[in-house]
Amino acid sequence: MKILLDTCAFLWIASDAPELTPTARHLFLAAEEVWLSAASCQEIVVKNQLGKLPLPEIPSRYIPRIRDAHGIAALPIDETDALHLSTLPPIHRDPFDRLLVSQSICRGLVILTPDPLIHAYPVRWEW
Repeated sequence: MKILLDTCAFLWIASDAPELTPTARHLFLAAEEVWLSAASCQEIVVKNQLGKLPLPEIPSRYIPRIRDAHGIAALPIDETDALHLSTLPPIHRDPFDRLLVSQSICRGLVILTPDPLIHAYPVRWEW
């Protein structure tokens, strides 16, 4: 399985948080590929700068360090991902999550997420 991590899933993996379900943990560990979108990196940076997401170090060090430690690849955003947003119904108001849905559809990835609004899209998801 090729997985795209929701931002919260990445953060919970990083901190070994109890919010990460046993199923989600198993899927993450068993995946053939695991990706973190640049959209999630942007979301983490924005929330950190607003004081809503404290991190043990600056995001530009923290995110790559955690990705590397867990074998998570960086997923850039391309034009196809961005333009596909226009085909999505307005179910989710969060622009970061909408971009994850778009990337998942365009690239054939399964989103690892607990977010019920993402579950409403025609996208493969697990939790």
